[in-house]
Order: sequence, then structure tokens, then C-alpha cells
Amino acid sequence: MRKRMLAVLLASVTACSLGGCAGKKKDTVQTVKIGLTLYDQYDTFISELVSWFNASASALEEETGTAINVEVVDAAGSQTTQNEQVKSLIEKGCDVICVNLVDRTEPTTITDMAEKNDVPIIFFNRELVAEDLERWEKLYYVGADAFGSGIIEGELAAETFQSDPKYDKNGDGICQYVVLEGEAGHQDAIVRTEYSVNTLVEKGVKAEKLGYAIANWKRAQAQTKMTTLLEQYGERIELILANNDDMALGAIDALKVSELPKDEWPIIVGIDGTDVGLGAIKNGEMAGTAYNDKEGQAEAMLKLAFVLSEKDPDSGLTLEDIPLQDEKYVRMPYYRVTLDNVEEYVEWSKKKPDGVGTTENTEITE
Repeated sequence: MRKRMLAVLLASVTACSLGGCAGKKKDTVQTVKIGLTLYDQYDTFISELVSWFNASASALEEETGTAINVEVVDAAGSQTTQNEQVKSLIEKGCDVICVNLVDRTEPTTITDMAEKNDVPIIFFNRELVAEDLERWEKLYYVGADAFGSGIIEGELAAETFQSDPKYDKNGDGICQYVVLEGEAGHQDAIVRTEYSVNTLVEKGVKAEKLGYAIANWKRAQAQTKMTTLLEQYGERIELILANNDDMALGAIDALKVSELPKDEWPIIVGIDGTDVGLGAIKNGEMAGTAYNDKEGQAEAMLKLAFVLSEKDPDSGLTLEDIPLQDEKYVRMPYYRVTLDNVEEYVEWSKKKPDGVGTTENTEITE
């Protein structure tokens, strides 16, 4: 299913190539300028998504004969900085700007600047409030369904807990768990936690929450918070639900320096399917993850930006080639990853879009 979804996203570009328009030398080479501003360039998932976006831009450039220049800037967790970056990208002549919002509740300044200068905005990964996306016709969102990730995480946790009596360490028939959450009040953190726990219970597991900690999606913070949770609850912890793989890996880091033998570790489940997260599944440290389709999101975001730029009407790409929902949203599904199928995803993550050359057309600044 996942491969078919990606194939659909690439189909129109490939068709253009087969039809003879790809790689043609044009009398006048058009240039599409795309700006990306990130909430935090050190976020592992975002870093991997941007890498795929850059590679896809090189592939699409080769396919269409249209130059694609990408500038990536890092807001470093500051919404004020991000607002200034969008202003600068507009002044530099970007045709489209892709925004990974620092604060999903504060898109107004960016939206106002974009509308005033008629520059389309594609928000991605960190979903803004629906009403804010309706403020202007040239606002879009590319991401995934947080509900789906929570459901998969809960299913993986339930299946693992029920697969072997050893996971019920005290034999009381109840799964004692802790949660490592993303940002306080963040929609994805709230939804992922709620749906993972609800699904765990719906699958027939009696559950008891021992505690939780907010680790802001970060591995180092998760290690610190997990160390504290281990000091409080120790061997009573039978399951760790992490809102993303980085925090699951932080929990693993804490367990490695604890006195708890590896064969007595709790079940650990994450979300995102980052390269390092997949590695932790391969070596048996994580039970599984909900794979967040960074490749599909990057491809959809690039194609949408390319079409919205209106720089290459002869490319054959139109909005109809993009799986838009309600004319505003592109939502990619999550996928279950366990030890049984992790190798497939590891191999997939090593691939690059067809026709990729270099990413010399990409400028990264802070």
C-alpha cells in the first residue's frame, strides 16, 4: 500500500518524462524558488523529510528542465524568528514558501505577509487550526493524520503485551505504563497520547498510568525525564509510550545506563519511523513504530509548490495530480513497523527519488 501511494505521487512526473517533455532543453529556463522554514532543524524526522525534499527537487528539475532553487532556514524554536524568515524569503523572490510552524496557533503574521505579496504558503508537519487555513485561498497543509499514529502505536503496544506473559512483570493482569509526551498543549502530542492509550484498552489490555513527562520531542530531554521515571517507578514500568521515536530512543538511553537488565526492559513503542528508530527495532530495543511517511509528504509538498509557482505550465503537472482533500489538505497515512517488516522500511529509507543528481541547488542557512 505504501509503495503504491508513493507511486501515485510520482506518476505524473514519470508520465511527463515518457511523453518527451522531461529533460528538454528550453529556450528560456524558468526558475522555481522555494523557501522552507523549519521549527527546529535538529528534529530528526524534519531533517530526514527535508533531505528527501531536496533530493526530490533535484529529480524534478532533471525531469522537467525547470531549475528549482531551494533555501532552507531554521527558526530554532522561535516564532518571531520564523516570521522574520518568511519576510526575508518573500523579499528574496520565493514563489512559494513551505512553513513548519513553530507555534501552530500563531500563523497570522505569516498569512498576512503572504497574502499581501501573493505568495502561496504550504504549512507542513505541524498542523494549524482549521479556521486559520481558511483565511486565504492560497494556504495549504501537508502532513499526516495524528489519530492514525496513536491507533497504530496502541495496537503495537497491545499486541506485544499480550504476546508473552513476561511483559506483565508483576503478574497482576494490568499493563503499568508511562508516557513521554511532546510539547505541552501541542495537538499532535495530545492526540497521539489519547489514541494510543484508548486503543491499548480497546484491544483488551487493562492499563494503569504510572506517570508521564513532557520531553518536547527531544531525545536528550527524554533520557533525563525517563531517568526520573525509573527512579520513581523502577521495575513497575511495563510499557513506555513515546510520542515520537526520538523520545523512545531517549528512554532507551536511560535504560542502558540503569541497573535494569535488557531482558527486563519494558515494552517501548514510538512514532515516526526515523532511521535511528528503525535501527532500534532491528536490534530489539523498540517493539515497533508508526511510520510517518516523510517521503510521501516531501513529494507531495514539492509537487504542490511546483504547481503553485506557475513557472512551468508545460510540465504536465496540475493540482489534479496532487491528492488534495477539501482543496487544502494532503494527508499521508501511517504504517505499522515491527521486527517482522522493519527491513523493508530500512531499505526504502536508503533509496532516493529516480533521477536525483546532487543537491547543489539547495542553500541551508540558520
